[in-house]
Amino acid sequence: MTELIPGLQGDVPQNFTSGMPYVAGQNKVAACAKHFVGDGGTHDGINENNTIIDKQGLMSIHMPAYLDSLRKGVSTVMISYSSWNGIKMHANHNLITNFLKGRLNFKGFTISDWEGIDRITSPAGANYSYSVQAGILAGIDMIMVPNNYQSFISILTGHVNSGVIPMSRIDDAVTRILRVKFTMGLFENPMPDATLADQLGKKEHRDLAREAVRKSLVLLKNGKPGAPLLPLPKKAAKILVAGTHADNLGYQCGGWTIEWQGDTGRITVGTTILDAVKAAVDPSTTVVFAENPDADFVRNGGFSYAIVAVGEHPYTETQGDSMNLTIPDPGPSTIQTVCGAVRCATVLISGRPVVIQPFLAATDALVAAWLPGTEGQGVTDVLFGDYGFTGKLPRTWFKSVDQLPMNVGDAHYDPLFPFGFGLTTKGNAY
Repeated sequence: MTELIPGLQGDVPQNFTSGMPYVAGQNKVAACAKHFVGDGGTHDGINENNTIIDKQGLMSIHMPAYLDSLRKGVSTVMISYSSWNGIKMHANHNLITNFLKGRLNFKGFTISDWEGIDRITSPAGANYSYSVQAGILAGIDMIMVPNNYQSFISILTGHVNSGVIPMSRIDDAVTRILRVKFTMGLFENPMPDATLADQLGKKEHRDLAREAVRKSLVLLKNGKPGAPLLPLPKKAAKILVAGTHADNLGYQCGGWTIEWQGDTGRITVGTTILDAVKAAVDPSTTVVFAENPDADFVRNGGFSYAIVAVGEHPYTETQGDSMNLTIPDPGPSTIQTVCGAVRCATVLISGRPVVIQPFLAATDALVAAWLPGTEGQGVTDVLFGDYGFTGKLPRTWFKSVDQLPMNVGDAHYDPLFPFGFGLTTKGNAY
C-alpha cells in the first residue's frame, strides 16, 4: 500500500518496532508521510477543503497508508491544511495526539504545513495567538513559520509562561524532534557529505528516470483496428512536431520544480520531447517544429505524420483547483488543426485526467504522458517502438466533469476510459 523509495531511507529490519523513526545511516534521509489525514478526499477535490466522511470511512480509506508508513519507519508526519467534518486538522487533538501518537504509537515528530496554524482561523491569521495555542495543543511538534517567526516565538513563550501550554507539551515536542535527529546521526555528522554533490544528475539516475517515463505512459488510442499508428517509423521524409508542450521542460516537469508553481521554458538540464524526437529519428528524416501552425502550413508541408504535445500549465495546491479540467488554449485547436490535416499522435502532458472527449476523434493516437519530467526520451522510446507501451490508468478517466466524482462500482460508472485501461504495443528492445 505504501512504498518508501528503496535506498533513500533504508529498509527497516524484521524486528523493527512500528512507530519508531528509522534512518539507515548518514547518507540516508528521514521520510515524511503527508498530509495527515483525509487530504485526498476533500469536497469537490478542492485544496484545503473539508473532507466529509464518517469515522469508519476515514479509518478504512484514508488512514491505512499512515499505519503502513509507521511500520516502515517514517520519521515525520505532516498535518493537512484540510478539515475533517469541519474540524481543521491542524487543530485536531483527537486525531494527532490521541490516535496518531497514542493508538498508533508514533514516536517521530509531527510538523505543520507552510503557515498551517495560521489557517486554523478564517481568514488566515485572524487570531494568531489562538492558532499557536490550538496547533501546539493539538499535538503539532514543529511549526513551519516562513515569515512571522518573531511573533510566533513571543506568543508561544507567553503561552508557556502563563500555563496555557504546559511545559510537558514542549518537552514532548523537543523529545520527538531530538529522537529523529539522533536517529539520523546529526549530532555526530551534522553536515552532508559534499563529495556526493556530483551524484546529482548522473547518467545512472537519468536512465532510471527515463525508464520510469516509458513505463508510466498510457496508450489511450492507437489508430483503427488492424491499422495502428504507433509505433511511428523513425525513417520518414519529413515530420511535424507541434504543440505548446513539445519544447518546454518546465511544462514537462510541472509544479514543485525549482519554483513552487513550477515555470516555463528550459528551467533545468534535460531533454524536451522535441529534443528526443530529433535524437530518435533516422538522420535522413527532417524534423520541423511549429508550436501552433495554421491549417495551410500543415496541409502543404508534405509531412509524413505529426506529433502534437499539449497539456496543462504547471500548478500546485490551490492554483491547480479547477471545476472544468480543460487544457488551456491553444492546445485543443492545435490538435484539431494538425490532426485534421495529417496523421498524428497526440501526447498529453498533465498531472491528472482532463477533458479530452471533444478532440479524441480528431487524433489518430493519444498518449497520456502525465508529467514526464526532464527525460523526454522516455516518451520517444515508446512512440518509436524501442519499447512497448505497458502502462495502465491508475484512475478512471471521465467523459465530462459532470460525472465526477466517479469510481469503479458507482451506479453511474460510465467512463471514457475505465480504471486500469491501457493499450499495449510490442517493443524492439524486448
